[in-house]
Amino acid sequence: MQLFYTPLLSKTQTSFIFDKEESKHIVKVLRKKEGDILLVTNGLGFLFETQIKLASDNKCAISIVSFTKQEKSSFYLHLAVAPTKMNERYEWFLEKATEIGIQEITPIICDHSERKIIKIDRFQKIIETAMKQSLHLYLPKFNEPVLYKNFVTKQFKGQKFIAHCEDIDKKSLKSELKPNENVTLLIGPEGDFSQKEIQLALEHKFNPVSLGITRLRTETAAVVACHSVVFTNEKK
Repeated sequence: MQLFYTPLLSKTQTSFIFDKEESKHIVKVLRKKEGDILLVTNGLGFLFETQIKLASDNKCAISIVSFTKQEKSSFYLHLAVAPTKMNERYEWFLEKATEIGIQEITPIICDHSERKIIKIDRFQKIIETAMKQSLHLYLPKFNEPVLYKNFVTKQFKGQKFIAHCEDIDKKSLKSELKPNENVTLLIGPEGDFSQKEIQLALEHKFNPVSLGITRLRTETAAVVACHSVVFTNEKK
């Protein structure tokens, strides 16, 4: 199964024309032709069965044959993760978290952050590609970077956690997770959260948690946390 993505397709439409870049990819690279069936999602849970009506390098037109909509997950995972020093590591996290089943990601700029500028367009494209590759029908929301103090003071529904490396009383994330709940979880930069940041999170009711007995890189910690939440919510 191969999945295509466009946010511009809705259930009220009977036809659609891909832009020039995607048309060239479909026709020239993938060698799709008129009459071929394409499965398309708009990232909002819809799966459209479509048929190619016109196939050219500049214009690939499809007609909508049928569509279904997938129910949303019973949980909502929002990871706030500090940018890594090397963009490639953050890109790896975005790819794997999307494959596993995350719903929302916010880059947070912390006291010890070495990188404060990120490539939003590139990161968004990586998320889109990972969604298609893993056959997810919901595109994770990727937010603009925000200062840590501005993020942690917002109101969030459900469970709230901060994962850090300080040697204080912490419980295992896995032991604290409840199924079918919203989860907001903070992951710090390579230098970890500062004492001031940890205290601010505790003041705003974020519970301190451990992700295991070993010290993890930022991107690894984020993927471990993502898997823990999704695994907790797997239907038996």
